[in-house]
Amino acid sequence: MGAKLYKYLAPDDLDKVFPIDGMCTLKCSYPKDFNDPYELFLTIDYNQRPDVLAFYREAIGQIPQYPTTCFSKSPDVVPMWAHYAFNHQGFIIEIDEEKLSAAFPEASFGDIDYRDTPNEQILEFLYRANATCKPRHIYFLQRAVWNAAYFTKSTLWLYEQEKRMVAHDDDIDNINNLMLIRIPIECVTALIVGYKATEKNKLDISAIAGQLGCSYYEMLVGRSSLKPYFVSPDKAVHSFVYGVITTNDNLCKTCKEPITKGNTHCAWCSISQNHEVKAAERNFLRRLSEMGMLDKYYKDMERISKGQ
Repeated sequence: MGAKLYKYLAPDDLDKVFPIDGMCTLKCSYPKDFNDPYELFLTIDYNQRPDVLAFYREAIGQIPQYPTTCFSKSPDVVPMWAHYAFNHQGFIIEIDEEKLSAAFPEASFGDIDYRDTPNEQILEFLYRANATCKPRHIYFLQRAVWNAAYFTKSTLWLYEQEKRMVAHDDDIDNINNLMLIRIPIECVTALIVGYKATEKNKLDISAIAGQLGCSYYEMLVGRSSLKPYFVSPDKAVHSFVYGVITTNDNLCKTCKEPITKGNTHCAWCSISQNHEVKAAERNFLRRLSEMGMLDKYYKDMERISKGQ
């Protein structure tokens, strides 16, 4: 099974993504317009002699600008759902990377290299090119800088698990000042809606999945894990494991949420009535409340906390 790519989108993007039968439309941007202004600072350490920096600028010129679209390698990144999918109200398109690559054979695909310092190897390329002035050494420098410019970000963005597709201008339609790339619909393998999506959006996206012949999932947030999980229309529970959305049979017998293998219930459903009674007996604040003293206790504690 080929690797999958995941595009997080806001709910209002649905009509923009599937406006044409047989195609999926995604927005592209030039690197200069990315949301991280410091990406180009990770090519080389700019604290060099002026003559070396002058040669560097001369050798690489302006970084070529190619249309680029960004994906995540995972559909269960909660900050991505919050940011790009409009606080879990949006949806994800799952795309087969192998089919996408076959549809755009001239495009470049690469995982983001997350780092907080420039790549020392590029600096070595610079020193060698500056010393020899040989065309091949300048070429190696240019290629290394280009790759770093497109596929390097600060570790602050590590959670995104990003992969990028760098296309060519010939692949792009420019409409209303937007760069759009049309992806064959057979590249789309699943649609996933966020757990805060409206019922209308769920129905609309489910209907589109049916028309496309791809899988449909609803993302859910459990009580016992920081990782979301997914439910298909047949109520089967799925988890994202080793790069694939797969059926999960390790479920709590009561709430049906995913649990650790070997357990029968999640932590919350393991609480018995006896546990609840004992917890209430040991909660002295409950006693204070019953005696009408809880408000005074909180006020006294506030004064103590403030050093009064």
